[in-house]
Amino acid sequence: MRVLIFGATGMVGQGVLRAALMDPGVEIVQTIGRTPTGAEDRKLRELIHPDLFHFAGLEQELSGFDACFFCLGVSSAGMAEEEYRRVTYDIAMAAAGTLSRLNPQMTFIFVSGAGTDSTEKGRLMWARVKGATENALMRLPFGASYMFRPGFIQPVHGARSKTELYRFLYMALRPLLPVLRRILPSYVLTTEELGLAMLRVARVGYARRVLETRDIRAVLTI
Repeated sequence: MRVLIFGATGMVGQGVLRAALMDPGVEIVQTIGRTPTGAEDRKLRELIHPDLFHFAGLEQELSGFDACFFCLGVSSAGMAEEEYRRVTYDIAMAAAGTLSRLNPQMTFIFVSGAGTDSTEKGRLMWARVKGATENALMRLPFGASYMFRPGFIQPVHGARSKTELYRFLYMALRPLLPVLRRILPSYVLTTEELGLAMLRVARVGYARRVLETRDIRAVLTI
């Protein structure tokens, strides 16, 4: 399997990248982003591309992939809806529109979040934008597309959030995570579990196109 990862320098992307590099069934892992990942592996190729809104001229570099894991995302804190939509919806659709044309057989997996609003009419701005992004992605002519909606994500194996507030939150909750995983198993995943589940779905699919945390956990038992 040849896979493409967007957002490999983020916390979720770091977990997916590690899982893909360790998977013997993955032949090529290509990341695309504004900065290098810092990882080194014989399977790894890195495409540094500053303008993630436009992909003209990159057809050759973006062709021939079986799966794309789109892990790119930002916190909506302090952002106006128009700005958040631009960096969430517009970038995802620019990338996915190009990839669906170049790789129509591809499985495209988008990392969204628990609470995403599929109606696009709810009170929470970020949830509306994520919902609109999911809906638009599922209309594209991919071989298959899946929306992952994890809840709380525990970083493991050195994965680290770029957002200072999230880093503080993870450190504060660290002593409580074993308890949270026991009493709230439907809300807590590790970056490793998320990466492994995405690879599994890319290979064998899943009954639902939108996967909540309980579905993501169920994938790991298939």
